[in-house]
Amino acid sequence: MLLWSSLGGCWKLGCEDWMQSSSQLPKQDYEALQERCLIDGCLFEDQSFPATLRSIGRGPLLRKLPERVYWRRPPELHSNPQFYSAKAKRLDLCQGLVGDCWFLAALQALTLHQDILSRVVPLNQSFTEKYAGIFRFWFWHFGKWIPVVVDDRLPVNEAGQLVFVSSTYKNLFWGALLEKAYAKLSGSYEDLQRGQVSEALVDFTGGVTMTINLVEAPCNLWDILTRAIYSRTLIGCQTHAGERVLENGLVDGHAYTLTGIRKVTSKHGPEYLVKLRNPWGKVEWKGDWSDSSSTWELLSPKERILLLRKENDGEFWMTLRDFKTHFTLLVICKLSPGLLSQEVGQTWLYTMLEGRWEKGTTAGGQMRSPRDMFWKNPQFLLSVWRPQECRRLHMPCSVLVSLLQKPRHRHRNRKPYLAIGFYLFRMNQSYDNQRRPPEFFWENAPLNWPEKFLTEKEVSRELWLEPGTYLIVPCTSEPRQESEFVLRVFSRSHVFYEIGSSSSVVFSKEIVDPNEGQDEFFTKVFEKYEINAIQLQKILNRMPWSGLGSKPPLFSLEACQGILALLDLNASGTVSIQEFRHLWKQLMFYQKVFHKQDTHRSGSLNWAQLQAAMREAGIVLSGNISQLMLIRYGGPDLQMDFVSFVHLMLRVENMEGVFQNLTQDGRGIYLRKPEWLMMSLYS
Repeated sequence: MLLWSSLGGCWKLGCEDWMQSSSQLPKQDYEALQERCLIDGCLFEDQSFPATLRSIGRGPLLRKLPERVYWRRPPELHSNPQFYSAKAKRLDLCQGLVGDCWFLAALQALTLHQDILSRVVPLNQSFTEKYAGIFRFWFWHFGKWIPVVVDDRLPVNEAGQLVFVSSTYKNLFWGALLEKAYAKLSGSYEDLQRGQVSEALVDFTGGVTMTINLVEAPCNLWDILTRAIYSRTLIGCQTHAGERVLENGLVDGHAYTLTGIRKVTSKHGPEYLVKLRNPWGKVEWKGDWSDSSSTWELLSPKERILLLRKENDGEFWMTLRDFKTHFTLLVICKLSPGLLSQEVGQTWLYTMLEGRWEKGTTAGGQMRSPRDMFWKNPQFLLSVWRPQECRRLHMPCSVLVSLLQKPRHRHRNRKPYLAIGFYLFRMNQSYDNQRRPPEFFWENAPLNWPEKFLTEKEVSRELWLEPGTYLIVPCTSEPRQESEFVLRVFSRSHVFYEIGSSSSVVFSKEIVDPNEGQDEFFTKVFEKYEINAIQLQKILNRMPWSGLGSKPPLFSLEACQGILALLDLNASGTVSIQEFRHLWKQLMFYQKVFHKQDTHRSGSLNWAQLQAAMREAGIVLSGNISQLMLIRYGGPDLQMDFVSFVHLMLRVENMEGVFQNLTQDGRGIYLRKPEWLMMSLYS
């Protein structure tokens, strides 16, 4: 028998704890609950997701648990608990006893984008200021951002160690609390046992997912990854089916996070590498380019030092070739569909409609024969046309259709997802706002058939359509299967509505993505050559800097040579498009941080402002080192302009990475003479 203990003492498993929870998530006012607890001087206890077995769930998860499980708040587990820390490594989370690697792989991808993370996880929550034992998180739930409130009682074993998600920094608890909120949204911790990376990515962003079957990977896969890795994307992947650790170090039936890519130059020619992380926080690939592989000796000392980190933290490199061999699915989630095509234009439109399949009325199943019930399915009319800037090109229009099915039970895994898909028909004649009769489907073949019906939360597909009117029919694989669904359409220009519906037309919303035009700019810049220091100087001095004082920053040739030295891993004297994308992303972040701290709009930072800017960027230096940096990189008046700030930040971040790669104990490093000379000249 499992014995359980909450703050009030021990209790035995009772039959009431097996009761099904309510059919929908309760509405809880975070501010009102927090204020009431502060007034009453008590800590919040969430009765809708209590510290009992009911919240853990039932089934296989129970057999994984330790004999005794206790519920404890973070202040009871650590003398200095923190909700979140910018100083911590982004990939600091480790999977617990719940088999939710799919959720954690998506969560690790979320940590690589601070702005997206802060939308899901309000980072200003703490265990000190206005602490009342209550925390709030946000999830995109079928078209709406909804708050999920939880108390901070977490399950631990007798030693006080977290049973589920934990951080490598034992005083950080945002990951464990986010997992609890997601478990509440899903019904219980047990309901997180199975899932797809794409499902969690959509819940974190409301974005568009593109799933690539790596067995049939496109020949331009590296180009797709290059565009994705330095855009606002979250990327996950999954191995082949199974439940075991292979001899090569990979785990079958497991989800991983793709954290980076790098083209390197070995003695035998270029190699295309991808960087992955196991949500377990350990167990790594053992093949070529793994932490212990001799292939690293084929690189220059600089590349090897900057890229190789010999630490069993679950993160590792492998070639793109091995990646395609050993992984089955690659999932890319972007906040707008711009990644999916190179179509000209700067604006995407988005329309979302809800519907349902009801037994006897609208649950017609898939199209099998002229006499089946397919025509009963919900029908949606889509009119597509080219945006103004594309009309002379006479190219088909890029349209992304996404079909999401809603859970059929309060507990996510109690009723599995149905196999779903959608058909597309071309409308060659005008019709009124009436449903198409069975005869229409007897006489007209679908323009697009579902590739296969998938038992997943979301099925999406990019279509290239000529301007015109189309009919979309979403359905389940079998008739008389009931469920609710959400149908989303993304394009440059369209009108979308349900046929026969009494509701008014839903107008499209414009998606604003500040990074949307970058690919076109990058392509022009790198049309014929890689960039050297002189060309880099011209580009940076022509960039439209904003919020950096009355004078735009002026990058000298010396400054650009210094930047180039930091980015140029293979000592070619140039910057590749991949390295420039990375620089671009860093520059945009540095500009934002610099502007925030330059309160007087002078175009420079003093010592206190510099320290604050570096702290916001996740870099903490002592006062003495900060003063030395101001003397080294600042002007004679001990003020640092934006160009010097960029140079300093790039150098500090690189050197921090070098230290982490070389250290064995986190306290010091040992260098051979060639490495010492290289690092001394390099810095």
